Amino acid sequence: MSAEPDAPEDRLRRFATIWSRAVFPVTVTSLTRPEFEEQLLPLARRLSRALRARTFDAAEGRAVGAGLVGAHCTDPESLSRTLDCVDAYLVLYCGEGGDQEDLRARSARLQHAMAAGFAQALRERTLAEQESIAQAALRAQGVVAQALHASEARFRAVFEGAAIGIGIADLDGNVLEVNGALLRMFGGGEQNVRGRNVREWTHAEDAPQVWRLYEELVRGEREHYHVEKAFYRPDGTVLWTNLTVSLLRDPDGRPQYQLALMEDTTERRLLNLRLRYEATHDALTGLPNRTLFFERLEKALNAGPGQRFGLCYLDLDGFKTINDSLGHAAGDRLLVEVADRLQACTAAPGEMVARLGGDEFVALTTGPDTEREVDELAARIMNALVAPVSVDGRELTVRGSIGIVEGPAGERSAAEVLRSADITMYRAKSAGGNRSELADAEADARAITRHGLTTALPTALERGEFFIEYQPLVHLGDGSVRGAEALVRWLHPQHGVLGPDRFIPLAEHTGLIVPLGRWVLEQSVRQAKEWRERYAATSTAPLRINVNLSPCQLTHPGLVQDTVDILEAAGVAPDALCLEVTESALIGADDDLLKPLRRLAEMGVDIALDDFGTGYSNLANLRRLPVSILKLDRSFTQGMQQFPADPVDLKIVEGIVSLAHSLDLTVTVEGVETGAQADQLRILGCDTAQGWYYARPGPPERLHELALADAAG
Repeated sequence: MSAEPDAPEDRLRRFATIWSRAVFPVTVTSLTRPEFEEQLLPLARRLSRALRARTFDAAEGRAVGAGLVGAHCTDPESLSRTLDCVDAYLVLYCGEGGDQEDLRARSARLQHAMAAGFAQALRERTLAEQESIAQAALRAQGVVAQALHASEARFRAVFEGAAIGIGIADLDGNVLEVNGALLRMFGGGEQNVRGRNVREWTHAEDAPQVWRLYEELVRGEREHYHVEKAFYRPDGTVLWTNLTVSLLRDPDGRPQYQLALMEDTTERRLLNLRLRYEATHDALTGLPNRTLFFERLEKALNAGPGQRFGLCYLDLDGFKTINDSLGHAAGDRLLVEVADRLQACTAAPGEMVARLGGDEFVALTTGPDTEREVDELAARIMNALVAPVSVDGRELTVRGSIGIVEGPAGERSAAEVLRSADITMYRAKSAGGNRSELADAEADARAITRHGLTTALPTALERGEFFIEYQPLVHLGDGSVRGAEALVRWLHPQHGVLGPDRFIPLAEHTGLIVPLGRWVLEQSVRQAKEWRERYAATSTAPLRINVNLSPCQLTHPGLVQDTVDILEAAGVAPDALCLEVTESALIGADDDLLKPLRRLAEMGVDIALDDFGTGYSNLANLRRLPVSILKLDRSFTQGMQQFPADPVDLKIVEGIVSLAHSLDLTVTVEGVETGAQADQLRILGCDTAQGWYYARPGPPERLHELALADAAG
């Protein structure tokens, strides 16, 4: 059976096909293009694995770059086309299912590593060729030493015909002979090279060991050395070379001359610098990108004792609205203007600004006094955003939210610092935006825990980590148990038992509240059936189960059908179920939202208006709501804990009860904790109550105990 069209292997092969078509025209090879594609396929597979690996490994990218050289793709144009292909298609064909922003950042780092591997492999190949020439030169030392009287013609042919620069100097450093290739490298006549002393060719970027190695060679302590060295040309430009210097001895083994072999690497070096710049800078704004920023941040975090860092993480407020309304071109121009302003804010030593992607920027300051400097930097950034930005004749107001992280070097990793800054930035955005917030360890921990709970929610339902506790509903008149409210709990493997306030908002945000709510409804209805069958002979009234509905469930198109299916599957009458809806969810509700509730109410399902008194609904609206029960919020019972009770609270409750009864609604009160509260509520005419005075939420067996006690009484 063949693989599906979109299988990862097929996508990988399409990437390899695109790559081979781009590179094959500039590759000197005897292979056909399909054969060349098969040669690139293992390299494409390594890139795909490196892109999706848990941890980034630059060695994979370097190995792919070296593999290009091994495949005879040695023309610089083949590297340029390869990098363009990887940049455009690697994430598209090999990054399915991942964080696209993170994959693009990793792709950029892979490109940099590939360029480095390509340059290194090409250099090693050249060195091997040079070594071969050097070995040939060494084998010809005797010929060179006796060149004046043995075979001047042959030596001259080899010397002048070589493609690399060759120079001969005495042990004092005086240049005696140079070939045409070396003269062409320096771009001048013989007078600018022959007759000069080697020691004059110093350069500001010479590595410290260059001249130490030279001195050891002319003293006869080493036979040769190889370095990368820069030279000044007569016109002031710089010539970069791979330089190999060998010691030539006379027939008696005494040092006599030094032989220099030079390969011009200037263009290759410029290519590497260009590739490095493109891999570490944002193409739109020219700012350092995520890759370079992380390098600088890690360097700052690894600084010595006494050093600190300060980080400002900026996200523009409302940028998506600009993109959606004016188009991405206008959004790009806005980003360029913001980048210019931010760059002007970070001109001091130890400061930098980078674009992480989209409308997210970071500014970094380092030094011993960043506690003060980072606050000043954040203030400069906020001030820089005050002036409107003109785009296509429109004056756009720019605002931003900033998360600030500051601390000593050496305590946290770069990933931890950026995560803290990101969390703090979103805290500033949640507080209204256009402001900055300082990172707080406790707030970070809460956000990380909240994120962990959010990601664990889907599998928690599959693993059966949720369970239900039931809190009895007691009739205030005769004290009999009339039912219970179902309260879902999460038995988390690390955090223990979590109440609904910890995870229900997260479930609503992720959409998991619909399957979770359906599961709670199924379990609760089954429990109601068991109770009704068990207590049919002893209960004064059929027991009812109350189940909470979230606003997301109210708008779900399958609410009515799911409820009907669950009741029918359990074999339970609709009057065994009461669905509780918060008052705030029904404020301003239109007929479309109320229609499912009306259908359920017509079937016989009770609808309770939960937390009544906490919202701002007009009491007159009760007539249009399909509710049969009012559940007074626990705030009404708090004023009855003391004796005498607050007369205002009593009047309010009395008025609500009177209104509810006039509308044929029953009244349930939450949060009853004392007998005095229960007596007072009974006097006021409330029908049922629940609270710790009767029982805390617990397993279904506890309702059995209460029901038996009720029957015995």
